[in-house]
Amino acid sequence: MNYVGEVCALLTACCWSGSALAFSAAALRVGSVRLNVTRLLFAAVLLLAVVLLAGIEFHLSTSQLRNLVISGIVGLVIGDTFLFKAYESIGARTGMLIMSAAPAMSALLAYLLLGEVLGSMGFIGMAVTLLGIALVVLERRQTSSGHPEPYIRGIIYAFIAAAGQAGGLVLAKMAFNEGPVNGFVATLIRIVSAIIIIFPIARLAGEYNDVLALYLRDRKALSLTLLGAFLGPFLGITLSLISVAYTSVGISATLMATVPILMLPIVRFVLKEQVSWRAIIGAVVAVAGVAVLFLR
Repeated sequence: MNYVGEVCALLTACCWSGSALAFSAAALRVGSVRLNVTRLLFAAVLLLAVVLLAGIEFHLSTSQLRNLVISGIVGLVIGDTFLFKAYESIGARTGMLIMSAAPAMSALLAYLLLGEVLGSMGFIGMAVTLLGIALVVLERRQTSSGHPEPYIRGIIYAFIAAAGQAGGLVLAKMAFNEGPVNGFVATLIRIVSAIIIIFPIARLAGEYNDVLALYLRDRKALSLTLLGAFLGPFLGITLSLISVAYTSVGISATLMATVPILMLPIVRFVLKEQVSWRAIIGAVVAVAGVAVLFLR
């Protein structure tokens, strides 16, 4: 196939749309840290089974392994923990819209670390993306009542999550640039690295105690977590890494950034939530900005 990277990027966007809704509902039930650790453990088991059953071999240089390990810590520990915290405050749709700023951050990091060109159209694309995000964020703030602090805090969390995803993507691209790496192996390394960091921290902080009993009491939370783990860190991240291996970071990030648009019909027709024209325009403008940024 001539468009393996592009197809995988679009499939990634579909997976992340579903996982975002599942994780958003689960985060409200069990908390962001418990959710992050549990879904990483579940995804690691699935990935290890795939790697062992398929007989996939690990052929990595020291620098490739290092970049994938750091990528996992930056993207999955820092980025996703803050994303789940954002879900608790602002919901999946707004959280994923702000995540469309990640490609712009990826472009800046790729310019600094990979030497990729970033011209005037690149900066215009960044500005358009931020405009689209602002249209939705400011609308939600105007219509929110009560205490604005949780909403503002959620916005900050989402931007930190976007920075984490951008850093993780570029670090993974650095590993792929050095030589071929199997997507399942790369994802497994990233997730195991994240677990090694986040699990002991969560235990010491008392954020991961009595988790089994909690999930047994709340079977819906367990179902949502497992569904999100399958669509997100197992299938979605693997497809995203395959995508950046077969195409540029820019094209991959642009197609994966269509999540806010893909989520609109799901929110409207499945969750029965009202979606304003301003929200639709904001999502389209944000994705259009990403397209201008990378497809110039």
